[in-house]
Amino acid sequence: MELFPKTDSGNGDCRDEDRTEQREISEYGEEIMQEVSVIIPNFNGMAYLDGVLAGLECQTVNNFEVILVDNGSSDGSCAFVSARYPWVHLIELPENFGFCKAVNEGIKASRAPYVLLLNNDIEVTENFIEEMISAIRRHPKAFSCAARMIQFHDRDKLDDAGNYYCALGWAYARGKGKDIHTYEKEEKIFASCAGAAIYRKKIFDKIGLFDEEHFAYLEDMDVGYRARIHGYENWYAPDAMVYHVGSGTSGSRYNQFKIRYSSRNNIYLIYKNMPVLQIILNLPFLVAGFGVKILFFALKGFGREYIAGIKNGFQISEKNRKVSFKMRNLPNYFKIQFELWVNIFRRFRE
Repeated sequence: MELFPKTDSGNGDCRDEDRTEQREISEYGEEIMQEVSVIIPNFNGMAYLDGVLAGLECQTVNNFEVILVDNGSSDGSCAFVSARYPWVHLIELPENFGFCKAVNEGIKASRAPYVLLLNNDIEVTENFIEEMISAIRRHPKAFSCAARMIQFHDRDKLDDAGNYYCALGWAYARGKGKDIHTYEKEEKIFASCAGAAIYRKKIFDKIGLFDEEHFAYLEDMDVGYRARIHGYENWYAPDAMVYHVGSGTSGSRYNQFKIRYSSRNNIYLIYKNMPVLQIILNLPFLVAGFGVKILFFALKGFGREYIAGIKNGFQISEKNRKVSFKMRNLPNYFKIQFELWVNIFRRFRE
């Protein structure tokens, strides 16, 4: 199988200066229904924008709109997009409100039944949107479908093949660093990585949008978890493939910002989505899991940051509401709990 087919556009460039009009008006003068709204959050990511937007110009389908939500960039991102890609719907926020606020603004502005979130440091294959639409159509109960994310700088290795959460309180990307052919089966996953995932917009009306308290990190796990509580599914769509640079906006893999927000949001995720009895049931696992993480980051020189994030997580939990427990969702809680235990073993097999 050819993983990344090339577009034969004759002159080697599939860009079209009249793309805005082609997207919205057919050859008969009729308005074209937008099926997908592609939402790209951006903060000082101008170096990556040409890669992601040029790839979207070369898609095998054109029934989509692109919304770029800028978080107060100071690197000229907005001017670049306006001049080079005028067909992009640009939303300019006055400051960096974080990933969640940016994508929520994009979802609110979207006109399509599906929303497709893309990180700014992504490059897409030419059939990416077509494959994402096909995948979510195949699964009527799906809230989301996640793409096969491949490392940009090492294209023989996976970056993410679905996100998982376990009873130890660990979130992890399945397949990270493994051969790109390791996970080629379309299957259910715990949650989708919002770096390249498609969502049914109407389900947000029921479960809520991305929680802006998260700012960044684990927000996709949280919204996927909420969907699972309500009985919806998340799927992995391996035929939809992207290259991911990684940390295009936030920096290196380990830094103070990322570590503090990850531990903070993890505490908040547990408090918010688990009923009290479920927290008590998992408490021995959680204590062990957080203990291991504290030791791990202490050895890397970030122990204080991780502990500070935990403390902050308890603080924000006190002022926010839990997901309301409803008896009709009890079977879903049992399914989730079983997966949380199973995912411990999955994690150690990775």
